[in-house]
Amino acid sequence: MKRRTLDLIFSAGGVAVAILLVALGFVFKTNADFADGYVHDQLADQLINFTPADNLSDEERAVPCLVENAGTVLDSGKKAECYANDYIGLHLKGIGGGETYASLGGIQSAAKQAWTDAVGSGAANADELKGAYDKVTGQRETMFKGETLRGLLLTSYGFSIFGEKAALAGMLSFLGALVMLLASIAGFVHAFSTPKDKVVLVNK
Repeated sequence: MKRRTLDLIFSAGGVAVAILLVALGFVFKTNADFADGYVHDQLADQLINFTPADNLSDEERAVPCLVENAGTVLDSGKKAECYANDYIGLHLKGIGGGETYASLGGIQSAAKQAWTDAVGSGAANADELKGAYDKVTGQRETMFKGETLRGLLLTSYGFSIFGEKAALAGMLSFLGALVMLLASIAGFVHAFSTPKDKVVLVNK
């Protein structure tokens, strides 16, 4: 086979691969733009704002992302992660004393049983036990709401990460396309600068 023919085949193939990579790059970029825009719009619609810097508690001031985002609107995946883990998570620990909605279920049931038994036996501390039951019930309801919102925000954060990965894949596709195109141009240049009669891959 003539060397020029071989160069032209490889160069044409490189152009085809470059075109494919460009197409893939646009697909990835479109998905990345959709994810970024969708997450932004959905979070912005919730009208959640970070606490202004002047109103942050000492515990909150110790969290870098709460200070960095103080007073701003929650409108990105990264901010959603910060708000979920470092704001809601921080306050839930204070409310539940380290317990979760699930683990408070057993404590709530025990408190209810103790109160019910006290009422049935006419114990003097029935009202006190009722107060303890009401307290843990309120804690559990608050934990449920907080953990639900935290989970939803972290889902938005996870969706935004897929968008970031798609943006990275798109950039790499465009870069790969550029490399292939440059290689193909070099191949065409080499092909037309090679003598027509030069032969490679000769079968003996």
